[in-house]
Amino acid sequence: MPALYAEPGHLIRRAHQTAVAVFYGVQGRQVTPVQYAILRALLDHPGIDQVTLAGLVDLDTSTTADIAVRLEQKGWIVRERLPRRQRSLCLTEAGRGLLLAMLQKAQTMSAQLLQPLEAAEQAELMRLLRQLLRLPAQAAPAHRDNP
Repeated sequence: MPALYAEPGHLIRRAHQTAVAVFYGVQGRQVTPVQYAILRALLDHPGIDQVTLAGLVDLDTSTTADIAVRLEQKGWIVRERLPRRQRSLCLTEAGRGLLLAMLQKAQTMSAQLLQPLEAAEQAELMRLLRQLLRLPAQAAPAHRDNP
C-alpha cells in the first residue's frame, strides 16, 4: 500500500471525490453539491440572511453570495434586501419542488456512498465525521420524510 494512503488528507480528498461522483450519478448535473447544500439549508431556514447561510453551509460569504445569484437566476430562490446591505433568501416554488425531488433520492445517494460498510460501520463513520468536523453528536439526519 502506498505511503500516501496513510495520510488522512489524501483519503479525505478521495472520499470527497467519491461523494461528488455518487451525488452526480444519483442526482444528475442540474445542481452542484454546494448548490444542494444551500437549497437544503434554505428549506430548513427560510428567510435566512446570506451571512448566516454561509456559516451554516461552511462557505465564505463571497462564494455564498455568488452561488445565491446563480440560484436566483435559475428561479430557485429569491433574494430580498434587508437593512444594513444584507439579503434574506427563500426558496421559490420551483426551487422547493426541485429540492423535494432531490430529497427523494437522498436516501439512495447515502446508501450508495456507504454501501461498502456494514450498518454499524456506517454509524461509526458518521459519528467520526461529525467529531472530526466538531459537529454536535446528534446532528440532524441527512434526509427527512416530510420536509
